Amino acid sequence: MALRWLNAVLAVSAWLLAGSAFAALPPEVSRAFFAAQIPISAVGAWVQEIGAARPVFSQQPARPMNPASTMKLVTTFAALELLGPDYRWRTEAYAGGPVIDGVLEGDLLLKGYGDPKITIEQFQALVAALRATGLKTIRGDLVLDRSYFALAAHDPGAFDGEPLKPYNVGPDALLINFKSVRFVFAPNADGDAVDIHAEPELGSVALRGVPRTVAGDCGDWKAALEASFVNHADNAAAYFGGRYPVACGEREWYVALLDHSHYALAMFRRYWSEAGGSFAGGVRDGRVPAAAKPLTTLQSPPLYDVVRDINKLSNNVMARQLFLTLATSEYPPPATTAHASAAVRRWLGTHKLAFPELVLDNGSGLSRHERISARSMAQLLIAADASKVRSDYVSSLAVAATDGTVRRRFQDEQIADQAFLKTGSLEAVRALAGYVLGPTGRRFVVACFVNHPNAAGSQQALDLLVEHVYAIAAGATTR
Repeated sequence: MALRWLNAVLAVSAWLLAGSAFAALPPEVSRAFFAAQIPISAVGAWVQEIGAARPVFSQQPARPMNPASTMKLVTTFAALELLGPDYRWRTEAYAGGPVIDGVLEGDLLLKGYGDPKITIEQFQALVAALRATGLKTIRGDLVLDRSYFALAAHDPGAFDGEPLKPYNVGPDALLINFKSVRFVFAPNADGDAVDIHAEPELGSVALRGVPRTVAGDCGDWKAALEASFVNHADNAAAYFGGRYPVACGEREWYVALLDHSHYALAMFRRYWSEAGGSFAGGVRDGRVPAAAKPLTTLQSPPLYDVVRDINKLSNNVMARQLFLTLATSEYPPPATTAHASAAVRRWLGTHKLAFPELVLDNGSGLSRHERISARSMAQLLIAADASKVRSDYVSSLAVAATDGTVRRRFQDEQIADQAFLKTGSLEAVRALAGYVLGPTGRRFVVACFVNHPNAAGSQQALDLLVEHVYAIAAGATTR
């Protein structure tokens, strides 16, 4: 580590003596891209010290590039300022008929406002609050008011042909538990069979098959399970009939099943029954009528907490929910992606930020269409550093060698805990953007995008870039 640090400092010193303040990428970073068979023409970058008039160096700074998940930096900064760090989403429950002695003679209505984080525990809290009103029996249907978002039909397999991956779940005004089931696998105490359980256990999702335990390395344990899934709107089945290496210990597999409405129905049936309630109805979409009686309201965690999940864990579904919510800061509901995009652009104008190349699709970066330049991303980060929401914004980013998507990177480097970063990863795209802090208080913004078929091999070059910036912040001086 000491030798690598010394080499980095020497390289920085040589580069600073040889070049101007507005230079191309450092030679060792360029060489790392070359070694990964990535031409420099496929890279966009901008590095600037906060408070400085000019960048330290740049590479194709104005080129519109796919930023992958670093686009979440735009969405989350806009949200913290437009909605406020303490903003909370609501999910409301109404009685569609009279409640007499704990019996609802009519439908139970749930109205969603786009909460990105209704987990199993939160849904159970909603059910418990309903039971606490004295309600026990519902003699109508479960009616879902999802009208707060106006959405086009969503094809979960359109992006990458993986319709059951939770990250491909479409946004919904009444999104519950990311519409996903967590399957947990573990050898039993004797090691001669595999215990499997689903969370949540839903009556409309069947679990079949008994994998046999085998010796050997864990390897590609999912492929070894020979899993198959049958997924319909109102019912699904998961079959695991292959092998499971004992060396794997406990593993988990998340799968998105059912449609939004029937997932909500299955969740409600499960937890309403568990809470001692009675319900035999079906599910349908509808609107809460003016005469409906309010029963209870579930509030989400505050926005600053949600933003941490979005950026540290790069949660695409939550980012899409948040992006749509931004529409309601400027326009009356229902929220649309066009209104969300317009709201973000108007907000950028309040910061005197003109990003003519910016293309917003869903605000999460899980898109083949979204575009921004490295210079624009860096300017956004500089504006965030001067914002009243700076603390909540920066603390939402993954910390080098500590947590989030960079917890395994920079482990043995001086920069550990000194960089706050957002990463991005798609097929043919890698990206990194955030802040690098020096030990004497100097602060730099860095943004780098790689758009090339070999982008998956660019991590070493991206990490070298961040380490190079830290070396400047720690000891070298710019001209």
